[in-house]
Amino acid sequence: MLLGDFVKDRRNSAKLTQPELAEKAGVGLRFIRDMEQGKETLRLDKVNQVLQLFGHELGPVRLSRNTITDEKG
Repeated sequence: MLLGDFVKDRRNSAKLTQPELAEKAGVGLRFIRDMEQGKETLRLDKVNQVLQLFGHELGPVRLSRNTITDEKG
């Protein structure tokens, strides 16, 4: 699931509006809108502020394709 879809789904499940979520997370409304619309460049600290409200945090996930270290081998 994409980050924006995850946040929007959790926000709707919690019956929060975008402005309410922004206030509770301590971020701007524009940030919430950008996140839910899939903006590719977001501040990770702010992403985690939002995710913490839902009991989650952002972390590294292994890709299914070859990584740089795999290609050298």
